[in-house]
Amino acid sequence: MDDQDFLLFVKKVKDYSAIDLSQYKEAQMKRRLTTLYTKKGYTSFVSFFDAMARDKELYYEFLDRMTINVSEFWRNPNRWELLESKFIPEMMRSTRRLKCWSAACSTGEEPYTLAMIMAELGVLESSQVYATDIDEGALEKARRGVYPDRSIRDVPANYVNKYFTRKDMTFSVVDTLKKQVRFSKQNLLHDPFDAQFDLIVCRNVMIYFTEEAKHLLYQKFSRALKPGGLLFVGSTEQIFSPGQYELETADTFIYRKRMAHV
Repeated sequence: MDDQDFLLFVKKVKDYSAIDLSQYKEAQMKRRLTTLYTKKGYTSFVSFFDAMARDKELYYEFLDRMTINVSEFWRNPNRWELLESKFIPEMMRSTRRLKCWSAACSTGEEPYTLAMIMAELGVLESSQVYATDIDEGALEKARRGVYPDRSIRDVPANYVNKYFTRKDMTFSVVDTLKKQVRFSKQNLLHDPFDAQFDLIVCRNVMIYFTEEAKHLLYQKFSRALKPGGLLFVGSTEQIFSPGQYELETADTFIYRKRMAHV
């Protein structure tokens, strides 16, 4: 009965939203969503879906639980420092019009981190920073750009002073930074990707997907990068045999798309 209930839920969610839960790790997803629907007073996945289809707030809560919107500025600081000191300056030697994308950007900490670094290096205004996520609630928070003080604990002090305004215990991203990041809704597994990116940041997302879904995504990311472009992944998401995606290791958790051979 439980299996049928979950399978029907997966089908209804896909018909309703184009989100295909069968491409997520089942045990993990089931456990997380069972906790949510029980907490909300429902006794089955299907009854929870019916309520979710009527109540947008509940639907947003489902998305939030499904994607675990945990994000921080400067997560794994030494990786961002490497982007700032080495990789973005390398890109700037060939162009100052960089095209960057934060995929599955959650509540915006990651694209804003990238935007700050690009602003410091003097290329933000001439470049494009796209940020996408499947969760509209998370995107709303990202557009607002207001964060609790714990979110910015890893941000260097000079960046905090320059790119945030403080009010009580919250920090707001300054408007000059906000207007340079374009947020939009996107389902990574379902929607087409843009192309010719210099840098794609997709961190701590792949851990939720099945091996088949990961394989599909790495292929899509590779096609979306320009030759020589970089894919920056999370600290638990090392790509084994990157060569099958036309990628090579540039540094820890940073992969470069192979240059086309003439």
